[in-house]
Amino acid sequence: MLRLPPLEFNAPTKLSEAVAACSNGGARLVAGGTDLWPNMKRRHQQAEAVVSLMSIDELRRIEQTARGLTIGSTVTLTGVLRNPAVRDRYPGFARAVAAISSPPLRNMGTLGGNLCVDTRCTYYNQTEEWRRSIDYCMKEQGTICWVATNSPRCWAHSASDAAPMLCALGARVKLVSAAGEREIPLADFYRDDGIEYLGMRPGEILTEVFVPNDADSEHCRSAFWKLRRRGSIDFSVLSVAVSLCMAGSNTGSRAAVCLGAVGSSPVAVNAAGELLVGKTIDEDLISAVAHQARKDATPMSNTDFVPAWRGKMAEHYTHAALCEAAGLPVRRQAPKHGLTVV
Repeated sequence: MLRLPPLEFNAPTKLSEAVAACSNGGARLVAGGTDLWPNMKRRHQQAEAVVSLMSIDELRRIEQTARGLTIGSTVTLTGVLRNPAVRDRYPGFARAVAAISSPPLRNMGTLGGNLCVDTRCTYYNQTEEWRRSIDYCMKEQGTICWVATNSPRCWAHSASDAAPMLCALGARVKLVSAAGEREIPLADFYRDDGIEYLGMRPGEILTEVFVPNDADSEHCRSAFWKLRRRGSIDFSVLSVAVSLCMAGSNTGSRAAVCLGAVGSSPVAVNAAGELLVGKTIDEDLISAVAHQARKDATPMSNTDFVPAWRGKMAEHYTHAALCEAAGLPVRRQAPKHGLTVV
């Protein structure tokens, strides 16, 4: 049986207490623990002190405000799915959350936890004995990235499903620390580095996620497609998130496509806005965006399936997700993401 190492556990009931506990450094934050606890048991991550956010009431709220939907960082993934405003106004986001893992883990896992989930890699997410046998990688105690041995950086990939969809919707996050608070676009929350993958300052806590009104179903259409080996439980090896706003019947007024699991951070396909906005959207334009998505994806051998095939699937899935959002025929079977809420 894998066991946690000895640690100091703190469960504050107020945000100010959590901020104080994190202000002197050294403490690691935990919410649902579905990622951190297994990683610590396998010795992927270490911490002498852990601060839990799950007893702080103000972080467990979902509220409709004048600017949009505000979701606390410790709202569980099941809680997100059960919220009618999420399901009705942001169906692509609901589909992305429904695609995360399995019901028991969604009951425990939180939205903030999924946005901060550790990057993954074939060479890193193994047992201690396996990692030691080939020598530790750069993300552990070694000096070499086994994905690209001549690279000066780690190429572990972003594993969050909520992140690409929320980036496509233009979501923002609030970060709070002893130095104050700041609000940034979620896209700026990430760094393209497998080790330092979050752009958080020392002592900062992710407290809230804002999803804007102008990205809801009255203004935009959204879609989310996820590729993984099994239809449930598994982390994605590719995901495509689309937000498409239309002026008139089929003219694009705003478009965003974001890829997940192909880089150390969500990858924006900037060609979507360049090619679709102000134009009548048809399959030719969608094919051009999908072709560019394949170029932007550049997956590597850091996860399941052959990288070249994942790149080709990035093109196919982008095409299908855009067709779905644009109301055009989808000529590919969609992955099954159950939205049944119990």
